[in-house]
Amino acid sequence: MVAKGHSIELKSFELIKKEMKNSFSPLELPIVQRVIHSTGDFSFEDTIRFHPGAIEKGIEAIREGKSIFVDVKMLEAGINKRLLSQFGGKVICYISDRKVVQAAAVRGLTRAETAVEILFSDDGVLSGVGIVAIGNAPTALLKLIELFKSGAKSPPLIVGTPVGFVNAAESKDMLANTDFPFITCLGRKGGSSIAVAIVNALLKLSLPN
Repeated sequence: MVAKGHSIELKSFELIKKEMKNSFSPLELPIVQRVIHSTGDFSFEDTIRFHPGAIEKGIEAIREGKSIFVDVKMLEAGINKRLLSQFGGKVICYISDRKVVQAAAVRGLTRAETAVEILFSDDGVLSGVGIVAIGNAPTALLKLIELFKSGAKSPPLIVGTPVGFVNAAESKDMLANTDFPFITCLGRKGGSSIAVAIVNALLKLSLPN
């Protein structure tokens, strides 16, 4: 017997698919559907972008038990940790870490970009990270891109969907024009809920058929 909540979700996805005007691959479609389902906003089917092979790399990382690094607590709370733990991964968030708070204050940086710097300074932690998900802070996404361009090793997948009026659209434009595996949404719209929807869709796609 299908749980009532699950049946409502399935019905919602059917209705979303009927109203969508764009075509997506079999792997892209459930991600776009989940983003629209979480927002009620069909404009995301026009703005979402997938680097070739990015979804496959994300699924592979999840199945290998890699962890997910996030920029803010809202992502940490929203990601399906029960499902992620089945693969052996966990969610990592440094935003409230004492070392991050102190370093950000001393250097005059945001905590989100400082957290990214600290992640990439620890090869041991970074080696276990399969997805970096930035849903809130453009500064964190810009710092990621800066580190990659300076030669830092990229994780298998970057999910970058920051929201806002200052550097949000610009940071996502920059990500969309890199060669690193990414999933993003262009423009000002975005946010933690979008990043959560993308990651949770990837978790669902990682399950055995």
